[in-house]
Amino acid sequence: MTGFGRGEASIDGRTWTAEIKTVNHRFLDQKVTIHRTFAGFEEAVKKRVALVLDRGRVESSFTVQGALSGGPQLVVNEELAAQYHSCLQQLVEEYQLNGGISLAHMLNERDLIVREEQHPDMDAEWELISAALDQALGECERMREQEGAALRTDLLARLEGFEQIIAAIAAEAPQVLAARHADLKAKLEQLLAGVNLDASRLAQEAAVMADKSDITEELVRLGSHIEQFRAFLDSDEPIGRRLDFLLQEFLREVNTLASKITNASIGHLGVEMKNEIEKLREQVQNLE
Repeated sequence: MTGFGRGEASIDGRTWTAEIKTVNHRFLDQKVTIHRTFAGFEEAVKKRVALVLDRGRVESSFTVQGALSGGPQLVVNEELAAQYHSCLQQLVEEYQLNGGISLAHMLNERDLIVREEQHPDMDAEWELISAALDQALGECERMREQEGAALRTDLLARLEGFEQIIAAIAAEAPQVLAARHADLKAKLEQLLAGVNLDASRLAQEAAVMADKSDITEELVRLGSHIEQFRAFLDSDEPIGRRLDFLLQEFLREVNTLASKITNASIGHLGVEMKNEIEKLREQVQNLE
């Protein structure tokens, strides 16, 4: 399902911002964008996201404003400064130079003040990053839940339409079988004109035909699948893959049913059932 979430966490004048974007995907596919200094957090972010989201294409991005902990610092090389000062003082005394040693004289010397890179406190930064991430995930999940509720309503409505088609087929099937029986008898009488028909043989052939055309088993299984579908929709667990598999079973039963009864009217209803299954499948792809 699609979703978006944003979270922030601040301390000591710096703020981490996390943004989560999700779109439909059969599996959980993640991408993390973060400053290269904190690239080591990518796997931790993915694991945290996987605790909340079961599937979808998820993009997690992080930005920071303000000074990071452990930024660059300027440091005085005390030992070198003492040596420079001692040498300058020795020159002044030995050559009786006017004036003393000033700061300007010292600053002309190299390497007295150096820039040192300080490593950030990774534990402190992770606390902020994870707090912002959790907030973004919570907001994203609320958005996805709203979409999920709308999808559930749509799926239940489509399932009810599918059930009505099954009821129509179940109501029409006995008349179709009776018509087939009568048609078979008429054709046999025509082919065997003047020949006495064995009533038991005719009954046997009719029974075989009825058995081959019996769709009771398929109708019962479809009814069971519908109940399972509804039960999954009431579940709090990820159900997308289960529903996708169940719809494959729907299609298998419909294909078997259509092959058993070649009546034009029921054939039309079979096409309608396949159309509804395809619509259900399209919506199920949006579910986690």
